[in-house]
Amino acid sequence: MSSKKITLSIKNLEILGVVVFSAFLLFFGYIFIAGQPVAEENQIENMSQTIASPTPFSPKDGEFSFEEHLQNFSTVTPRPTVVYEDGSYPTATPLPLPTLSNITPYTLPEGINPLTGLPPAALNLLDRRPIASKIALYPRYIRPVSGMMLADVVFEYYIEGGLTRFIAVFYGNDAEKVGPVRSGRFFDEHIAHMYQSYLVFKYADKRVFNHLKESDLRDFLIVPGNSACPPFVIGKQDRDTYNNIFFNTTKFADCLAQQNKDNSPPNLRAGYFSTTQPFAAEPALDIFTRYSLDDYHYWKYNPYAHKYYRYQESDNLRNEKSPNYAPLIDALITQQVSADNIVFLFVPYTFADQFQEEDEVYHIDLIGSGKGYLARDGNMFPLYWRRIAIDQPLLLTDPNGMPLSLKQGNTFYEVLGESSQFMQQEAQWYFQFETP
Repeated sequence: MSSKKITLSIKNLEILGVVVFSAFLLFFGYIFIAGQPVAEENQIENMSQTIASPTPFSPKDGEFSFEEHLQNFSTVTPRPTVVYEDGSYPTATPLPLPTLSNITPYTLPEGINPLTGLPPAALNLLDRRPIASKIALYPRYIRPVSGMMLADVVFEYYIEGGLTRFIAVFYGNDAEKVGPVRSGRFFDEHIAHMYQSYLVFKYADKRVFNHLKESDLRDFLIVPGNSACPPFVIGKQDRDTYNNIFFNTTKFADCLAQQNKDNSPPNLRAGYFSTTQPFAAEPALDIFTRYSLDDYHYWKYNPYAHKYYRYQESDNLRNEKSPNYAPLIDALITQQVSADNIVFLFVPYTFADQFQEEDEVYHIDLIGSGKGYLARDGNMFPLYWRRIAIDQPLLLTDPNGMPLSLKQGNTFYEVLGESSQFMQQEAQWYFQFETP
């Protein structure tokens, strides 16, 4: 055989090797790509595993009041950075419910999301109405939730049967899959008004639905239909439809344009944001909240991420069971649910029909003013909340009436009953929800 033929043969073998190697890469690349959903599902499953459960202490009836706790707050604190118009500093003495006389209007720079104090994912997102969508937490098999970590603010409140539900407001981000979307409640009207948003829900009790349709929100109610507009989507194929409806906020603007509906940006009062913590704080590293024997959770502060991470119950507490928790996961971004700020609101719950209390249809009166607490940066601060306008977010102030600074980022509101109890033990806090 000539050297020329040998050279050609070697080249042929090299070509064949490249072809075989390419085929090898394509084949195993296909397996890798095709295997991504399975890998992601496994990752979510691993993240959601039940963990060793801390045992919170329990509050004692009538032992701990908001006023008493204000008196016990640390008095050796840094001087506040805000001053009154006469140049004096706020005192450390708790005052009655705050007035607005010392509050200066505050606006963020252009292009900053007024709900987070951060730039939006895209500037054009602020040129629209926010979207408030219901997100279910129960039954447990519907977890993980989807899209919650892309919301600017989230409210959790008691619905009935010992269970809670979320309503999440999207303004600075969009999410392709929000849910599972479930039914509306009277409380949702407050959120839609405060953020001048569209309200996404999966129908409601007849009393609630009729009330919403007869209100000034009637043109801003979004429920599932028989077309792709509004953009509801079906989730996993092996799940019952009742708990398997999701909403795609990324397609909503085009849907509104097609239907010639109002999507003009609202004039929202910006929140107060600061990297500097307010003064007068108590440590808060673990925050437990119990709504019922079936619905309880806790937030754990991570000092490296500077966030609180959510752990949700994985079993009930009936028959003297011990608490069991698992990380609450957002399946859309494959991350544990976390919050930069957690606000606990004490709000009156009243029965919609005092003669039919067994069905637990509530009015949650987020109007006027009330008491609460803010957790941020591993610390807890007492506050007053005030609804200064029907169509504006809540104003949060310190006990002296000065605006309370949130950390830039997302805020999670726990809407507790006015008679709910709370207690502190070193850096552990415990909130016990009470119904009327």
